Amino acid sequence: MNPPSRLLRGLLLLVSACFLAMAAAHFLGLKYPLLFVYYDTPYYAYQDRIIAATLLPYAVMFFATSRHKLLLPYALFALWITIFGLSYINLSDELALVITDQTTRVYWLQTAVFAALALVLTLLTLKEKP
Repeated sequence: MNPPSRLLRGLLLLVSACFLAMAAAHFLGLKYPLLFVYYDTPYYAYQDRIIAATLLPYAVMFFATSRHKLLLPYALFALWITIFGLSYINLSDELALVITDQTTRVYWLQTAVFAALALVLTLLTLKEKP
């Protein structure tokens, strides 16, 4: 086993816990910002349970990465893809249809929080010794 540095390991465990909390929020329909990015859009339980099912593997992946730094590039790639996906949704006409007369500012703020976390994880990863 070749774990990452203590700081990076702690952050990866925190991210894993966040993904678990997000999965629980989606499964249970608890629409709180950060745990539920599009918290004020229409809720469809089956869609959010699908999202919950995809968040659990993220939690497992980040937990495994906290133990084996060889997995860092894969976990970071997945996180950056998610951020680009959220950005695409934030700009989409489909989202605009369901948030009539609202701004996407809060969604962008949440996306920025995830991006800042991904950036910190990326920079710490680059400092890791192979």
